[in-house]
Amino acid sequence: MAFKVIKENILRANDDVAQSIRKRLDAQGTLMINIISSPGAGKTAFLERTGPLLREEGIAFVVLTGDCFTSRDAERMDALGLPVVQINTGNACHIDAQLIDSAMKGIDLAGTDLIVVENVGNLVCPAEFDLGEDMKIAFLSTAEGHDKPSKYPLLIEEGKLAIINKTDLLPYLDFDAQYCRESIKKVNPGIKILEISCRTGDGIDGFIDWIKDEIKIKKEKNA
Repeated sequence: MAFKVIKENILRANDDVAQSIRKRLDAQGTLMINIISSPGAGKTAFLERTGPLLREEGIAFVVLTGDCFTSRDAERMDALGLPVVQINTGNACHIDAQLIDSAMKGIDLAGTDLIVVENVGNLVCPAEFDLGEDMKIAFLSTAEGHDKPSKYPLLIEEGKLAIINKTDLLPYLDFDAQYCRESIKKVNPGIKILEISCRTGDGIDGFIDWIKDEIKIKKEKNA
C-alpha cells in the first residue's frame, strides 16, 4: 500500500509539470512527440534518417535525447548538424516531465514546429509518464520478436503511431509481421502502423508525410 501511495504521488507531481508544458506548447502550436522503444530498436538511426529530411522540408525541430549516462546518441545527432539537447536520467529508466521542463528552457518555442523526445530504451516505465507530449510513438523492431505488442500493451494503448523498424531483416528472422500488426490493432484499433527500414530508407517517406500532417493539424488547432 505504501508503494502504491508513493507511486501515485510521483505521477501526480509529474502530471502537474506535464500539463504546464502542454499549455506552453499549445500556445505556440508546437508539436511534441515521445518515441518509446526497447534498447537497440533503432530510435537514433531513425532520427539520423528523418532529421535531415525534416530539415529539407523546412520544419524547425529539436531532438531531446534521453540516456542514462552517456551522450552518444546526442553526439550522433550533433555530427549531422541536427539541433539536440542531451537528457541524462542517471539510474532512472525513463524521462519525466521535470527533465523535459529543464531541457526546454533554452528552446524558442515560437520558432519551433516540432520537439522529438527520444526516450530511454524501455517499453514499460516511459509509457506511464506524461511528458506534456501530443502523442507517444511505439517504436518496435523485427529483431525483438513479434510478441511485443501483447506483452507490453500500455505503450500500444497510449500510442497514436506504431513503427516497426528493421524490415530489411525479415528474410533472416522468424518474425510474423501479420501477427505483430494484428496484435497492435487488437490492443489499439485506432493506431496507425508504419513499417520501415532505417538502414535502407524504406517507408521513411511515410513518416515524413505523417508528421507534416500532424504539425499542420497542431498549428491550425491552436491558431
